[in-house]
Amino acid sequence: MINNPITQLEQLTLTSTSKSFLKETAKWTNFLSILGFILITLMLVLAAFSTTIFNMVAKMQPGIPESLGLSLAITYLVLSIIYFFPVYYLLQFSRKMKKALITKNNETLASAFEKLKSHYKFIGVFTIITLSLYALLIIVSLMGVL
Repeated sequence: MINNPITQLEQLTLTSTSKSFLKETAKWTNFLSILGFILITLMLVLAAFSTTIFNMVAKMQPGIPESLGLSLAITYLVLSIIYFFPVYYLLQFSRKMKKALITKNNETLASAFEKLKSHYKFIGVFTIITLSLYALLIIVSLMGVL
């Protein structure tokens, strides 16, 4: 038998220590995903009521535009939709990892890691987009100053 990298990867096994780390990771990702869904719910509640709240504030405090509530509602709604996907992937990773460790099923384990990959891929792409927008904002701001 040839000892090439592909054969070595096919023989990769999880030690009891690795399983313990994965079990603990699954617990923490479950906690973080539940917390994420709670925060998404709060953002949706804020989106629902921000128009009403800021319309009342605009009537009591001159200078605050009435459209601010609608702008914040749309912002909260968009952010909650964007935030949903990485939180959902994290929850799926947690559930599938717990199941894989209990059932010792390699396919479920692979599916769990696929969800973790999707989570980090989403976070990575979102980070690139955010940094690009910041760079664009800085460039546009500098052009406005010059």
